[in-house]
Amino acid sequence: MGVKAKGTKGQGTNMKRAEAKARRAVIDTALTMSRTAHSPGRSGNVSCRWNDGLLITPTGMAYDDIRPRDIVFVDAMGGVPAKKSRKPSSEWRLHLAAYNARADINAVVHAHSLHATVLACAHKKIPAFHYMVSVAGGDDVPLVPYATYGTEELAESVGKALRERDACLMANHGQLALGGTLDEALELAIEIEILATQYCKVLQLGAPHILPDAEMKRVLERFKSYGQRGQDD
Repeated sequence: MGVKAKGTKGQGTNMKRAEAKARRAVIDTALTMSRTAHSPGRSGNVSCRWNDGLLITPTGMAYDDIRPRDIVFVDAMGGVPAKKSRKPSSEWRLHLAAYNARADINAVVHAHSLHATVLACAHKKIPAFHYMVSVAGGDDVPLVPYATYGTEELAESVGKALRERDACLMANHGQLALGGTLDEALELAIEIEILATQYCKVLQLGAPHILPDAEMKRVLERFKSYGQRGQDD
């Protein structure tokens, strides 16, 4: 029988505490998303990177009813190791594709926010009508072609779109936002909804005035040192 390494018990306890904290954070993010009407009812889903996989909200449960034990661990191969686990969100493939595409992100928020969904159903991306579109990492918030929800086809398209963007719209579906933390991912999802709302209103007035590529390049460069990331404010 092998000798137990010193500190193993303590490390195990710390990991359990960290996982419990991560599970709670996923629930809190989902609740905030729902209570602020960014994803009404049971729509949308939330995850964070965990070990070689992710922790994600379960399918079909009202966010108010979810407890930390209900959050589902999905491994890197899409498996759910825990025998008594809840079923993960039907969109777990989307989340896994996002983590595989971007090693620098640790959280994903998928919302059916009103105006982002309106644009997605109209098959419209969000172009550079305002310089803040750069918050998603480029000169637009791209639109991913329609594919049935929960499918590998949709996950692959989303994964490709997110290689160079931190958010995207999904045709006839909703929006997806990434972040280094759950707070960052939720904040971006809220920003995308604000931009979508503004763009919908601009479209009611006529053809939008799109900022030229050269200007968006300047804006993106300035965003690298925006706020607390540098001296620019």
